Amino acid sequence: MRLKNLQYPLLSVVVLAAAICVPSSSFSQKNESSANQANVNQRQMGKSLTNALPDAPRPKILSRQEWKAKDAIEKMQPHTLQRITVHHTASPQKKGIALEKKMQNLQNFSQSKSRLASGRDKPAWPDVPYHYYLAVDGQIAEGRDIKYVGDTNTSYDPRGHALVVLEGNFENEKPSPRQLESLRELVIWLSANYEIPVSEIKAHNDYAATACPGANLKKALPALRQKVAEIRNTVNR
Repeated sequence: MRLKNLQYPLLSVVVLAAAICVPSSSFSQKNESSANQANVNQRQMGKSLTNALPDAPRPKILSRQEWKAKDAIEKMQPHTLQRITVHHTASPQKKGIALEKKMQNLQNFSQSKSRLASGRDKPAWPDVPYHYYLAVDGQIAEGRDIKYVGDTNTSYDPRGHALVVLEGNFENEKPSPRQLESLRELVIWLSANYEIPVSEIKAHNDYAATACPGANLKKALPALRQKVAEIRNTVNR
């Protein structure tokens, strides 16, 4: 789900409609439900952090309550986390806007129908499409509840994906040092807490025809996977 040209509170809904990531080619999106079993599996996989990796503390995360999230507007599908997938918003980084406001605007856009820059229609999604949002200053916000499948405007099945998005267009910009540090902390924690293999820490364009998460962010992922592997190997000795 690549957000493009999202200008948050200062621009019109028309500009916001250009924001959700547009695939470079057309595919069909799969959507099936396995609600009851997914709930059971998720409870089995989700461990307390204390029992996971002692070197993987939960980073500070702005909760939905703290940024005053609205309720989902439709029922969502439970799923079992199997991978972590990194995205970018594809919009310029905005340093002067509070994270709470960014999340409120993203939710408003997500829950409304709109016409994308490609000419395609974006449906109204139940909630923010991503599970975690990393602002340019490194702050992390909780998006959609992690136990529910995220949404995408590209053609891949997001079931099982923990969707992490970084603010910025990383085809043109570079992620800030604070963003990379927060990404490392968040991914280490998610990987430990949900027993996600290092090999399943990937980028959006590993699954769909899109530039997301941008070349300047994707090239940071090998080092991220290596760091997660190092921590796991240290703990398991």
